[in-house]
Amino acid sequence: MTSSLLVLASSSAYRKELLSRLQLPFEVAVPAIDESPQPGEMPSATALRLALEKAAAVAARMPGAIVIGSDQVATLDDEQIGKPGNHANALAQLQKMRGREVVFHTALCVWDGRDGSHQLQDIQTVVQFRDLPDAELDAYLRIEQPYDCAGSAKNEALGIAILERIDSNDPTALTGLPLIALTGMLRNIGITFFQQ
Repeated sequence: MTSSLLVLASSSAYRKELLSRLQLPFEVAVPAIDESPQPGEMPSATALRLALEKAAAVAARMPGAIVIGSDQVATLDDEQIGKPGNHANALAQLQKMRGREVVFHTALCVWDGRDGSHQLQDIQTVVQFRDLPDAELDAYLRIEQPYDCAGSAKNEALGIAILERIDSNDPTALTGLPLIALTGMLRNIGITFFQQ
């Protein structure tokens, strides 16, 4: 393991919990960037840009650190589906997505502050939502309140019950931090996970 500081550029409790699974010491720093999509920007491009901007913003404040930035954009028919923010918006999202496939772009950036280089990748997850009636969707939202989650579904909790299928090469990508991709990127810059 390198002696450089590892920093998660995120305010997300979900990403913090996922990163802690790797049993590496790290700090959390909030990047405080504008996360609005740019006009005409494709969903994948938005996710990649924001992951890079988050990592770069924190790296500028913490020279020499290895910074992890991530962002997720859900898409249906090439339209971005963001965090709903409230019950009414979440219900409208789930009504639109029911019985449909939604693509989640989870972008990941590892910024190596030792030399200013970075790695950037978009991990896609295709989610098939169940075709559920309004009453079930409403009840789910009242129990779970996933208003801070893109697409209004927490797959790591009760939200799994409104999903029919998840297709991904990285099972933690949908939760917000793709650990398979992340461990590969960290290995590329000399971070090891098992001491002999």
